Amino acid sequence: MKRPQTRSTTVLCVRRPGKVVMAGDGQVSLGETVIKHSARKVRRLGKTGTVLAGFAGSTADALTLLEKFEQMQEKYAHNLTRAAVELAKEWRTDLMLRRLEAMLIVADAEKTLLLTGNGDVVEPDDGLVAIGSGGNYALAAAKALYTYTEMDAAEIARVSMGIASQICIYTNENVVVEELESK
Repeated sequence: MKRPQTRSTTVLCVRRPGKVVMAGDGQVSLGETVIKHSARKVRRLGKTGTVLAGFAGSTADALTLLEKFEQMQEKYAHNLTRAAVELAKEWRTDLMLRRLEAMLIVADAEKTLLLTGNGDVVEPDDGLVAIGSGGNYALAAAKALYTYTEMDAAEIARVSMGIASQICIYTNENVVVEELESK
């Protein structure tokens, strides 16, 4: 019997001078059914809360990866890039982790990174990145707003997530937004 595909998430990260904002919707769908409206897919990591993380994909897999990322942060003295690279290497080579189906966005005051199970650690050129089923819609809206308006990072994130929720059936308007001061 084929398991129904879990589709859940749009996560968007927007970086403007002075702020980095990560937003995630709350919808979790199983097959053709919405099973949760208020999932929290964006959170602050670590004791100090100076890293934002958002995930798309299987929730259990993503939470496992977030826990591993936090361990890497501790191990590598809160160096975001080093922790991300080490997690990506382990994710790709470890037999158990290799099977995890999720993607992560992590950001601190200086950098935003996209991590995948293929070993990718990508820093976007323009400070905008999105993942999940509605990620491309949110990213397109954010790029337009970033380029053609003076909206701040939080406004761009909220409006872009609203646009994505109008297009992607796996994204809702129940959005959690986290902000950090950036350099």
